[in-house]
Amino acid sequence: MVVFMDVELRAILAMGVCGSGKSTFGRALADQLNADFSEGDDYHSAENVAKMASGKPLDDADRWPWLRALNAEIRIKQQAGRSIVFGCSALKAAYRELLSEGVAGWAIVYLEGSRELLHARLEGRAGHFMQSAMLESQLATLEVPDEAIVVSIADPVAVSVERVLKAL
Repeated sequence: MVVFMDVELRAILAMGVCGSGKSTFGRALADQLNADFSEGDDYHSAENVAKMASGKPLDDADRWPWLRALNAEIRIKQQAGRSIVFGCSALKAAYRELLSEGVAGWAIVYLEGSRELLHARLEGRAGHFMQSAMLESQLATLEVPDEAIVVSIADPVAVSVERVLKAL
């Protein structure tokens, strides 16, 4: 088990805007920590997915049920004695607060990148409901976390994972 800031770490949020590599990074970190990985997008309702696929950003009314479902999954994993890394945009402090409710041993990794790199990644991604046009709304919504391990998406995933492991 990993200890971070004198707390046994049980849940790590890999957060950032669309295209930041939350899933790729989160899976790689989970593998290194022998933890479970959950993809936040898997907890969206069909209505949310359809809305985003049509190019419309979600509003808070759309997000709250999604975030509650993800929080429930995190707590279920913890009750089963498992640690979890999960990928979720978690753009606002209020979203991160809801995600962490009732969760023991919590840490945040913020995947930071330039607008240009994010846009290029989104344009090169096929088969995902999130369209590159949504990037601007996510960047406008983003409240950069104060208490996070920050890694650059310009670095290779293995380098970022190693930096996080050292920081923990």
